[in-house]
Amino acid sequence: MAAANVAHPVRGGGRRGGGAPDDDKLVFETTEGVEPITSFDHMGIKEDVLRGVYDYGFEKPSAIQQRAVMPILQGRDVIAQAQSGTGKTSMIALSVCQIVDTSSREVQALILSPTRELASQTERTIQAIGLQSVGEDIRKLEHGVHVVSGTPGRVCDMIKRRSLRTRAVKLLILDESDEMLSRGFKDQIYDVYRYLPPDLQVVLVSATLPHEILEMTNKFMTDPVRILVKRDELTLEGIKQFFVAVEKEEWKFDTLCDLYDTLTITQAVIFCNTKRKVDWLSEKMRSNNFTVSSMHGDMPQKERDEIMNQFRSGESRVLITTDVWARGIDVQQVSLVINYDLPNNRELYIHRIGRSGRFGRKGVAINFVKSDDIKILRDIEQYYSTQIDEMPMNVADLI
Repeated sequence: MAAANVAHPVRGGGRRGGGAPDDDKLVFETTEGVEPITSFDHMGIKEDVLRGVYDYGFEKPSAIQQRAVMPILQGRDVIAQAQSGTGKTSMIALSVCQIVDTSSREVQALILSPTRELASQTERTIQAIGLQSVGEDIRKLEHGVHVVSGTPGRVCDMIKRRSLRTRAVKLLILDESDEMLSRGFKDQIYDVYRYLPPDLQVVLVSATLPHEILEMTNKFMTDPVRILVKRDELTLEGIKQFFVAVEKEEWKFDTLCDLYDTLTITQAVIFCNTKRKVDWLSEKMRSNNFTVSSMHGDMPQKERDEIMNQFRSGESRVLITTDVWARGIDVQQVSLVINYDLPNNRELYIHRIGRSGRFGRKGVAINFVKSDDIKILRDIEQYYSTQIDEMPMNVADLI
């Protein structure tokens, strides 16, 4: 099966290790009649796809895979919400590989993601499970591919140029759909949607699905199966959350320097709220002889790809970034996330801390909190029914 990532492929990225986390304890609000299927063998998956799933390192389906794969394969519209790191991307890949008819050379599935990095990662997972390799964008589309994974703007552009023909598309997946349907992407998505056949199947996937996004879905979905996680189940069990009280903004930097040795035990991601802050902090760390890499949306794509590859391979151990990195990116070795700035909304908090503790592993999140941030932190705690304690001295032992 051939897939194209029209957000330019990035090579690399490791395989997942054994089986699902212990997420069966999650409380799902599910449309009636959706029974969990606890083995890949019972999903009626094609032999070669099943082999791809097991070769990829999965032993049994995670909670979201147990509930969402079958309705997708049955052609239902699906709204699938699950915690970060519980196998949503591989759920997409598995479903797509099963649905696509490889005897046709037409594009049959379209996956839209908010960033190029996430589109690339989805494409790689599909390649791994579908066991095929592909070449470059437009050349691939001319040669015939079955699946396209990309950002809305890029996909829309390819459709308008007629490089991407949509007449055989039967499945549209919106990854990180709450972000996709709010702010800047909404118009581009409706733009893409206009070119797609009327009997389209639509799947929404995200860790966070605020009420107003769910309300909007009746415009373009038909009687969807809804698999939603109760809000107080969303914070991740394996991730310990702490805060460090800093009186002044300048104290954050000294605190980060004190933590540097802890950061490099595994790999760490440090989030700032602005691109300017990312540049400033990276520069200041480097001038104090700390090795860090940095990434944000204003950097050229080639540079972003290079930084991602270095971080995935473990060459670089500390990444300073904006929320471009908060959603969906999967680097197994990350077990520490630092919010240098607290995020601007509650949903982003979950996405950020979900970069650590992937697929049931342990992780630590540390929030730098000025006195006027305490209220925001308490609000996050209350919203997700979780507890964020003061950081202990032995934080390194917890990673």
